[in-house]
Amino acid sequence: MVCFLMNVFKQLLPAKHNIGGASKYGAAFSLCFRHSSSDTVMEVHSQEQEVVIAIGSNVGDRLNNFNEALDLMKKSGIRIKRHGCLYETAPAYVTDQPQFLNSAVRAVTTLGPHELLNQLKKIEKDMGRTNGIRYGPRPIDLDILFYGKFRINSDTLVVPHERMWERPFVMAPLMDLIGSTVDSDVVASWHSLSIHSGSLHESWNKLGGESLIGKEGLKRVLPIKNDLLWDWSERTFVMGVLNLTPDSFSDGGKFQRVEAAVSQVRLMISEGADMIDLGAQSTRPRADRISPREELERLIPILEAVLEMPEMEGKLVSVDTFYSEVASEAVSKGAHVVNDVSAGKLDDNMIPVVADLKVPYVAMHMRGDPSTMQNKENLQYNDVCKQIASELFTRVKDAELSGIPAWRIIVDPGIGFSKNTGHNVDILVGLPAIREELARKNLALSHAPLLIGPSRKRFLGDICPRPIATERDAATVAAVTAGVLGGANIVRVHNVRDNSDAVKLCDLMLKRRSSTA
Repeated sequence: MVCFLMNVFKQLLPAKHNIGGASKYGAAFSLCFRHSSSDTVMEVHSQEQEVVIAIGSNVGDRLNNFNEALDLMKKSGIRIKRHGCLYETAPAYVTDQPQFLNSAVRAVTTLGPHELLNQLKKIEKDMGRTNGIRYGPRPIDLDILFYGKFRINSDTLVVPHERMWERPFVMAPLMDLIGSTVDSDVVASWHSLSIHSGSLHESWNKLGGESLIGKEGLKRVLPIKNDLLWDWSERTFVMGVLNLTPDSFSDGGKFQRVEAAVSQVRLMISEGADMIDLGAQSTRPRADRISPREELERLIPILEAVLEMPEMEGKLVSVDTFYSEVASEAVSKGAHVVNDVSAGKLDDNMIPVVADLKVPYVAMHMRGDPSTMQNKENLQYNDVCKQIASELFTRVKDAELSGIPAWRIIVDPGIGFSKNTGHNVDILVGLPAIREELARKNLALSHAPLLIGPSRKRFLGDICPRPIATERDAATVAAVTAGVLGGANIVRVHNVRDNSDAVKLCDLMLKRRSSTA
């Protein structure tokens, strides 16, 4: 029996760089036996182990399959801490089948490795997976890539997953999860388990690395709903602003009537808008806050009318609100995106509500609220781009723990919100620095769509100078141009026509730059 125990335990060895401390590490585990009708299986238990689980689906409503699998994992005691990006990928091995959605999650669990495997197989079975063709179509596929610091080799489980090194659709979300820096001993052990010189980065680069993304067969996508996917890397998208407030700094009171709002949306769509952002609560500096009920009274009649417009076919509608009640009602009426200037700080229910709504979420950086954001204490920065990235990361980390995957996040650095003129200019020239800082903390978040909203903001009037907001369109075009060339994926603007033209030119310039690089 002692020999049996030793042989099985050798299959669960810590990663190479920790072998020197194996006795100490092993002492943290308890060994137990679980008897079945066929054999005896030893399980390794600890208080908690960090794991990486790959997810794939290509049968039925793939997005719903992902959502159901995540919910079932959580109910099984698998606590998800971080999500990779979402990828639409070409099938491998058996190519005559639908495209897959793929991603991966980092989680913690007290389940032993084989218990975890059994639980994942149960989820697959409960969701309708059968023993079909190997590598064939499946509603859900759940694989253990890493389990703690251990290398596992048993009859039923091999960790690290033995074929992950040849699969870009597995390695891409894995790299999203581990990031550009080693953030723990566990991640260091995962790197040491790589088959290429002790580094997962090298394994990823051997496959082609980031150059593979966006090519046919491996695209990062943002899920909208009903298996609708948005590939934001194809070009820059234009978000047209529709203010439904009487006191907006730019066009307050002009679009409160349904007829006027519909006419303006029709104009913006004809001029090139890809999405319409409806806001019924003013967020200008020192604006008075209205109640959720009053905001809904302004919003819902116009939202319903806009969604019924034939011109909105293939377009998206976002609702600009920091109230969870407004977000929930708007999405139930058909809004596609929640755009929250506070990233959940002004309503404690916003994050859990959006998690349940399962829609894209714009997390914007702001300190304080619209009435206090320009106070002296909220304008103190040592390095505005670095601090924006750090503070956004904290908000998104909380959102992920509450169930909003990174693949549903859109990041907005919050131009004009708790920023002075110099800060806003620093953001426009520092978008790459914001992404770089995000990458150090969360690589998946650094790949998220980046939205900027400089349109007609006061800082442009201070620079030009143009005290009247509607006279700042030329400066807005310049700001948008700088932002797109710096990596913005979505621009939020009032004047769609001129900015749409600017975006088209910028996109062509970026393509020319990448083709000659």
